[in-house]
Amino acid sequence: MIAPRLALPALLAGAAALGFSPIAVRLSELGPSATAFHRVALALPVLWLATRLVLAAEQRPQLTRRDHFWMALAGVFFAADLALWHWSIHLTTVANATLFSNFAPIFVTAGAWMLLRERITGGFLAGGLCALAGAMLLMRGSAAAGGGALLGDLLGLSTAVFYGAYLVSVKGLRERLPASVVMLWSGVAMSVVLLVVAVVSGEDLWPRTARGWVVLLAVAWLSHAAGQGLIAWALKHLPASFTSVTLLLQPLVAAVLAWVLFEEALGPLQAAGAALVLAGIVWARRSSA
Repeated sequence: MIAPRLALPALLAGAAALGFSPIAVRLSELGPSATAFHRVALALPVLWLATRLVLAAEQRPQLTRRDHFWMALAGVFFAADLALWHWSIHLTTVANATLFSNFAPIFVTAGAWMLLRERITGGFLAGGLCALAGAMLLMRGSAAAGGGALLGDLLGLSTAVFYGAYLVSVKGLRERLPASVVMLWSGVAMSVVLLVVAVVSGEDLWPRTARGWVVLLAVAWLSHAAGQGLIAWALKHLPASFTSVTLLLQPLVAAVLAWVLFEEALGPLQAAGAALVLAGIVWARRSSA
C-alpha cells in the first residue's frame, strides 16, 4: 500500500512545519495565550474543508459518545500544552522552550507501552536516548540567563506531559477515525479552552496590523493545519513512540530559524547535537517494532 510508505515523509514534513511555531510566537503582536487561540481557531476552516473532502471520498465514520469524549479530551491536552509552551517561549530561549516541550517521547513511550500495548525494543530506546541527548546539546545554559529563563524551562518541561497525552490519545483515535475528523473536533475543544485562557489573562485578541494577521495565519495553516495534520495522519501507520522521537526534529528546525532570525547563535555543541538528533531518529526507526 502507498499510504504506509508515505507515513514517514509526512511525519518528517509535519515535524519541520512545527519548527516554525515558536518563531511565530516571538513575531506575534498578541500575547502567548491569544496567539495560541488564533493558531487553532484560524486553522478550523481549513480542517473543516479537509474533513468535507475526506468524508466525500470515504465512508462516513459513525462517531460515538466515546469518540467525542476522547477527541475533546485530546483537545484539552493540546490546549494545555500550547498555553504553557507559549508562555515558556517568552521566558526562555526559543531553543530551550521547544526542547523541553519535546521531552514528550519519555511520556509517550511509557503511555504507548502501557495503554496501546506497543512493543518497545532495546534498540529503539537507545536511538531515542541518542536523539534526546542530541536535543539537549541544542540548549544554552539557563542558569546564566536568570530566574526568568528557569521558569520558562520548567513551563516548557510541563508541556511535555500534556503533549505526550495528546499524541497517545490521537494514536488511539486514529485506529478508526480520519485524521481530519480528529483534528477538527479536537480543535474545537482547543479553541474554547484557549479563548478562555486568553480572556482570563487579559490579553488583546485582535492584531493591530496586517503583519500581525499574516503571522497568525502562517502559524495556523503551516504549523497546526499542515504540521499537526500530517502528524495525525502518520500516526495511523507509525507507532506513537517512534513518532514522538521523530518530533525531536522540531527543536532542531526552531534553533536554526532562531539563529537566522533572532541571532541566537549555534556553536559546535549545537551542531553535534543536531547530528545526534538525526542519528538517533534513524536508529530508532530501524529498531522500531
